Parts: sequence; C-alpha cells; structure tokens
Amino acid sequence: MSIPLRRTPLILRPDPSRVLLRPFAPGDSARTGRVIQRILAIPEERVAALLSEICAEFCKRHENVHALFLERFAQVRETFEADQELSEQRRQLIGSYFLAEYSLEAAALFNPSIVPHPDQTGLPAGALRFVLSLRATGEGHISSITFRTGILHADQHIDVITPTGSLTEPTQVPNLLYQKGLFGRKLSELGLTREFTRRVLNKLGVSFTLEDLRASLQAEQFRLPDGMSQQDQKESQGIWMLARSNYEVQFRPDQKLSERIIFPATPSQRNGIEDARFVRFQKDDGTHIYYATFTAYDGRVVMPELVETSDFLFFRFITLNGPAAQNKGMALFPRKIDGRFAMLSRQDNENIYLMFSENVHFWNEYTALLKPAFPWELVQLGNCGSPIETDAGWLVLSHGVGPMRKYCIGAFLLDRNDPSKVIGRLREPLLSPNEKEREGYVPNVVYTCGAMLHNGELIIPYGLADQATGFATVALADVLGAMN
Repeated sequence: MSIPLRRTPLILRPDPSRVLLRPFAPGDSARTGRVIQRILAIPEERVAALLSEICAEFCKRHENVHALFLERFAQVRETFEADQELSEQRRQLIGSYFLAEYSLEAAALFNPSIVPHPDQTGLPAGALRFVLSLRATGEGHISSITFRTGILHADQHIDVITPTGSLTEPTQVPNLLYQKGLFGRKLSELGLTREFTRRVLNKLGVSFTLEDLRASLQAEQFRLPDGMSQQDQKESQGIWMLARSNYEVQFRPDQKLSERIIFPATPSQRNGIEDARFVRFQKDDGTHIYYATFTAYDGRVVMPELVETSDFLFFRFITLNGPAAQNKGMALFPRKIDGRFAMLSRQDNENIYLMFSENVHFWNEYTALLKPAFPWELVQLGNCGSPIETDAGWLVLSHGVGPMRKYCIGAFLLDRNDPSKVIGRLREPLLSPNEKEREGYVPNVVYTCGAMLHNGELIIPYGLADQATGFATVALADVLGAMN
C-alpha cells in the first residue's frame, strides 16, 4: 500500500557564511610565545592602524569584537612576559592573532529534530511555532547544534525563519554545585571505586564546586612524597573528566535562537556533538521541559549524553550512566510511563531496545523491542527520534539500512500502556531517498532525529544525504492505516 506522503519544496542548505569566532592556537606554548614576541616588536605607532584594518574586515561579521580580542589576550597572557605595561590596543591586537573564524555548517546541515516552541503567543488560528535543531558540520568534520525557528500554519504550510545576526556561544555558568551522593554514584558506574577516589570524595562537602574538586585532587596529588601512582593518575583523570562533562551554559536573552550555537565544550565532545534528539517532556506536575539525547564524540569513543532546557537560553549538560547508556540513538519518551522514564536505544548497532529507569541519568537494563525483518532494513534498525503519543499508541519513526547502505525511514506503533508490545509496523519504507535526494556527503541517506504531529499531520524534517535538510508531511491516519 502506497502512503501519500508529500515532500515540500523547502530545503535548508549549509551556509558557509555563518561563522563563529573560536580560539586559535598556532602551536605549542613555545610557538605561541614567539608569535607574541613578534607582535610586541611592532612599533606602537603602527598598532592602531593594524587594529583598524582588522576591525574594518571583521567587526561587521561579529558582535563585540574588541571585547573578544581582550578576552583572548587574557587567555594567552600567561605564555609570555612583557617588560612594560601594554596598551589596550596592543592587547587587542595580540588577542586577534589567536582567534579564527569557524564556519559551523560549511560541510553539512542535517539530521534535524522538531519540537513546539516554548512561546506560542501571537500566532494565527491553527498555527504552531516550532524549534528546529540541526546538526551543523564544519571544518575537521566537527559537529555542533544549531537552531532555527518557524511556523506550521493551519494548512500545513511550513515557514522557517531565515537566520540573521552574528553567531555566539553561550557563557559557562560558574560555580555549578555538584551533589556528592549523585556524583559518587556516577563514579561507581564508571568503575572508579579505588581508595584514591574515596579519599577525594571524603574531602568534599555534601555539595561542592569544580574548584573544590580541583583542590581535593591537588591535595591527593601532593599527599605522598613520591606523588600519585599511575593508577591513581588514571582515577584522577576519570574524576575530572566526569565533572567537566556536567556543566551549565547561558545565552543572552537578546540573542535570536538562530544565533545560539552549542559547540563542543568538553573532552568527551572534542570531535563533535552529533544527532541531538529533542523532545518536549511532560513532568509529573504537568509542566514541560525539553530534553535532548545526543552523541558526544572525542575522536575515538562515542558516548550518549543528555541536555535539558526550559527556554533554550539556559542549558544543563548531564552525563548518562549505567551499562545500558551506550551507543548512539537513545530517544526519550515524552512522559513517564507507570512512574518511570522510558527510552529507546540501540545497544548492538542492529536492533531497537526499550529501557526503563527511575532516574533519567541512570540506565541499567534493556530488552529487545524490534529486529530487522524487511529487505530495506536487514543491515540495521534504529529509531528516528522520540516516540510520538497518539490515541492509537506510541508512533515511532525508525531508520533502516538495506542494500548498498541505503537509509530509509519507516514507522511502527507501540501499545500506549505497555510500550514493550509492538502493535503495528510498516512493511515498506515511509520515506526513501529519491533521485534528487541521494547525492551528497553520504549518498543514499534520509534520516531524521524527531518529527511532530500538527492537526492530524505528521511533520517530518529529514536529512538529505548527510548534507542538507528537507521536509515531508503525511496524514497520521494514512500511516496508521498502512500498518500490519
């Protein structure tokens, strides 16, 4: 049975002009020092003219460039000694040599997820404002999270607001408080249970800051005359990495959502933040919060992590722990089921699994839910975002990999009260790459990280060949009607 799915003409393509100022290091500290010495040798009467030339080229592309120059100077200041007090202009000039533009989406803009916007005011009847998150990939194949906003109209017409303005990273919130009980449990999950770890924790209060932890680690480092053993050093690195992986950031309220960029900020994210699956989650008191599971990649290991926000201004990043928190593609249900969090996962790169937990941070057990059955999915089966609640059950979009590594989007239905029961499944793909969609960075791939229902229509933003993003719509009744 052919499902009447409609592809819209709207395509979001990567825009290399969207650039972010990022720290630049030309080499080790010794080379940094040599560069600075060459800048210090520039006569003072030339400094203002050079700075003016730099500003003429870059000030219109970024906000607060002079402040960024000074901030970057402060970061490299410790690498050199100066005999005299430096003028503000020379400090700005030095800072400018250690910044570079990074084109966030020069390579790709894909794998979107879509959720209702927290602000639904001022809309025409039947319309809904949405937030679209996308995976932006630039130089070095480093991925970050970028956003768009738009409106779904009553007739299902989709408007995406054209992004404008300078791109900005958030400010990390200082003095984050860690709870020792929860932190200790996470360390235990990571296998960090030796005497060294216990001594570090014993020096900390019930709650502590990153600086408190640093002081405790340093105290252990100098406790013994011979310093730490190799095993203690590994424990210390693991403790510090866990703490760094849990952090909070804040954007300025005056920044448009499309100007806010979540760029890799921790060792576990060093090579990318990939495929965020956002979901609007209903809490026990009926209010909502947004969660997103994403894949952190450090160049060698992929790790699932979690971010939460209520307003897309303040974000809290949290590690996911437990033996079931592994691999890519974890997708949270939009509410608890029987008092527990529920999650779809991919434990073995082939099948879809179901997990339950009392705590959104810890996932210990999983059961197989769905295995490949049809030719278009025999290589691999996974979810394409969080389940969508309908009167008929939980609708889940899936991805299947078939011959020639072709990725298609399918769908299945879970019992609303007991999601371990599969009550319907499409035998044929809902969406397959057509001739216009198959060419790109990774050929023959369509993929989404989250769809949404609106007025009885399923709205599916999807990646095209891991390069651009398109949109499709289909009536929910037609999808359900085609299931066996």
